[in-house]
Amino acid sequence: MKSTLIKPICNELSLYQYNEIAVLELDHPIGTAKIALQGAHLFSWKPAHCQQDVFWLSEMEPFKRGSAIRGGVPICFPWFGNNGTPAHGFARISLWDVTDYDIQPNKVTLTFSLFATDKTPIAQINMIFTAQCELIFTNYQQENAQLALHSYFNVGDIEQIQLHNLPTTTFNSLTQQQENVPSPRTIGENIDCIYTAENGATFIEDQINQRTIIVEHINASDIVVWNPWHKPTSSMSDIGYKTMVCVESARIKQPLKQESVGVKIQIKNTAV
Repeated sequence: MKSTLIKPICNELSLYQYNEIAVLELDHPIGTAKIALQGAHLFSWKPAHCQQDVFWLSEMEPFKRGSAIRGGVPICFPWFGNNGTPAHGFARISLWDVTDYDIQPNKVTLTFSLFATDKTPIAQINMIFTAQCELIFTNYQQENAQLALHSYFNVGDIEQIQLHNLPTTTFNSLTQQQENVPSPRTIGENIDCIYTAENGATFIEDQINQRTIIVEHINASDIVVWNPWHKPTSSMSDIGYKTMVCVESARIKQPLKQESVGVKIQIKNTAV
């Protein structure tokens, strides 16, 4: 995807145009990141100590206004799935404002806000980049809302990863049944499961990329694990599923009031 510079904001931040969508790019000694203003959508983060991007992005992504980006961390709010129209809520296809930024030698904080037509705040997300990445979403307006930070993680081979520290029971959204499952969990088929976030952080052991992605769920009630496998999926190639897994910090079964939910992501290299 070709990008065009719109304007530099400071030495470390610049605004670019990706097809129909404006994107804020961070280029800092601690790492790089790319955030689409549509949806306040973080779709790339590469800390300085990593060879590969932490997030998966579809190679077919058209960056089309009004269409959710396939990859990164879509913000599903104020509902999840088909509980309203559009699917997964309006936040991920709405234009957010950059309302604050703070650039320090070892830390960058970016703040994005979503406003109603009368300029009252609906929600805010803070993105804090150090050697780790922390996203903190705050709901200001919607009562009894749902939220999922729908994180697509970049892995070497979906059939050679293990998900550690998940519960041994889950709600299978494909069969609409509660099921017993193994832990650690491997993936070899279409999976769409909602776990309770009772065990703390989820560990994605990625053997091919020789790293473990540590996903800490902050004030979440649920963890969604998803991979479509061969199921046709918009803006994803037939083989796109092979290098991604979604592990989402969510509030689905426990309604989200005017409070914050977040995710903290850390990369541990396991190469000898």
